[in-house]
Amino acid sequence: MSGPLEDLRSYIGWLESRGELVVVEEEVSPVLEIPALLRRLMYNRGPAVLFTRIKGHEGWRVAGNLFRSIDTLRAALGVGRLEEVGERLTSMFTRPPPTGFTEKIRALREVGEASRYTPRRVGKAPFTENVVESSRGPLRLLPAFKTWPRDGGRYLTYPLVITRNPLYGTYNVGVYRVMLLDGSRAVIHWQIHKRGAEDYELHGGERIPVAIAIGSDPATMLTGAAPVPAPMDKYLFAGILRGRGVDLYELPNGILVPANAEVVLEGYITRGEEAEEGPFGDHWGYYDKPRERYPVFRVERMYYRSNPIYYGTVVGPPPLEDAVIGKAFERIFLPLVRVLLPEVVDVNLPEYGVFQGMAIVSIRKRYPGHAKKVMMALWGLGQFSLTKIIVVVDHDIDPHDINRVIWAVSANVNPSRDVVVIPGSHTDALDPAQEAPAYGGKLGIDATRKLPEENYGGPWPEGLEEDPATRRWADDAFKRLFAGLGSR
Repeated sequence: MSGPLEDLRSYIGWLESRGELVVVEEEVSPVLEIPALLRRLMYNRGPAVLFTRIKGHEGWRVAGNLFRSIDTLRAALGVGRLEEVGERLTSMFTRPPPTGFTEKIRALREVGEASRYTPRRVGKAPFTENVVESSRGPLRLLPAFKTWPRDGGRYLTYPLVITRNPLYGTYNVGVYRVMLLDGSRAVIHWQIHKRGAEDYELHGGERIPVAIAIGSDPATMLTGAAPVPAPMDKYLFAGILRGRGVDLYELPNGILVPANAEVVLEGYITRGEEAEEGPFGDHWGYYDKPRERYPVFRVERMYYRSNPIYYGTVVGPPPLEDAVIGKAFERIFLPLVRVLLPEVVDVNLPEYGVFQGMAIVSIRKRYPGHAKKVMMALWGLGQFSLTKIIVVVDHDIDPHDINRVIWAVSANVNPSRDVVVIPGSHTDALDPAQEAPAYGGKLGIDATRKLPEENYGGPWPEGLEEDPATRRWADDAFKRLFAGLGSR
């Protein structure tokens, strides 16, 4: 692959060329049927899929399970390690300033290389091939999913909701579920902590322009779900992720959208116009409670490419496609976490912890209270602030080895000393265990070995370790005597 994949169609073709795509020609419905098949594919770590005959939506195709594995994402983004993407970002402000002529030339070259990540405006976009005005009820054309039987309606489940921050002029591209009300109205579920909600609150006008894009190149689609801190421009991040800037097309309402989108909805939100949204079966494995009111999005017109492809995902009890996406961002943002918190060695957001539920962090501990310092710092850091439970372990405990983590919690934790409970804190708005939406508590567990100041003034017990000579002898003897067996 010589450069970034250009759009959804080239991504699907690339998946097919790698044997990672199945084409289904049997007619299927977006109401319950396609979601049920997608869940089974995801639970079985199956291939991506393209459905070519959609009941009630002639001429449309539906793609699903596009982010099927970490290996697929690495290859699609053209990197050996996903951490490389984060390193592109952090390298801009972690290198020492140039002092000599050669270093200054290098710095100028790096600035030039960084400029390739910036977006650019273009005058044409394939999605303008077909335009449907609001009066014709364009939302009814979309093969939007009804995922679970008691969902409140049909939903766009991976829309790129695009808004502009009125203070900085930067763009947000967020994946927020969108419930269709009728042919021209929908409800955008952007929770109070999300950038889209902040852009809405900061906007001074009564009528706020919004666009929704469906389907793009894999990096731009991933950017919609990425926890990029405000006010960094999401299009700039998409350029860093894909290795080249995104081409943007300006809609009549002034919003810039990805020129390679399959479908674009142009419209607006009127301040104060809200509607009840839900219920919706979400990634925690429950229907949301209670139903809340969110802004109504009114579509002015819909644009779409000929022979369009709709992309949708499904959520529910883990691990589904969102588990892969979450793991990707765990790796991508680790370099940034390490810049802000150099003591952090590694982070594990377990897929069964649904990413907002639990984080396991290993650190190089240097002083008393260090583990609690890391907890507090993470709870104040972007989307980490929504994490309900943080477990901190020592640097020699692999946070991805759950059994080793369980051992560290069991052996190193005195609940009366090493557990932090914070009541009355902001939380993930979808967390079913909290007493009110977006408001509840947090739990921190210090599973590190304790320094004397943390251990009532006494030393920590000495760990068990073989003497070096015996270890060398036993390693060699084990290979001779028990060939073919693994060794710890």
